[in-house]
Amino acid sequence: MSTDRRIASLTPCAGRCSTVFGDSVCRGCRRFNHEVIQWNTYTPEQHTAVWKRLDAQLDQILVPMLPHADLPHVEGFVLSKRVRLRDDASKGRKLYHALKICEKNKNLAEESGLGIQGKQVKPLWQEFERRVLALATASYDFAFLRADGISHNLLQMMEED
Repeated sequence: MSTDRRIASLTPCAGRCSTVFGDSVCRGCRRFNHEVIQWNTYTPEQHTAVWKRLDAQLDQILVPMLPHADLPHVEGFVLSKRVRLRDDASKGRKLYHALKICEKNKNLAEESGLGIQGKQVKPLWQEFERRVLALATASYDFAFLRADGISHNLLQMMEED
């Protein structure tokens, strides 16, 4: 019997997948539906590209929302809760995990390093989710509008030949 215990690779999955209900963008992790479906077939480079897009969205939303966060404290807090992070996790990704932990237990807010109180957690989380889903959806729409435009232009070029 093998004693090789492999640690599953990190995924952005938040355990609340909405793509199974037909959403183009997952409400949990904010990956595009095809990224959720094909994740296990992606190369490390493809994984990194998705992680970078998701982290950029978290940076854009959470860094301004949590201006008093103490990043070294947040990192220690997240790691103390046994959250696994990629080595290249962005500031927004670390803030996200700390806020997610506090969303489940608002009593941890003051020890999180986020610079917020327990009573601020729920409204902050709700506003974060609203903003980040809107940004992820706009990113999806833009990507597919571009793809449709490229496809349309290619078809026009082929018709002209």
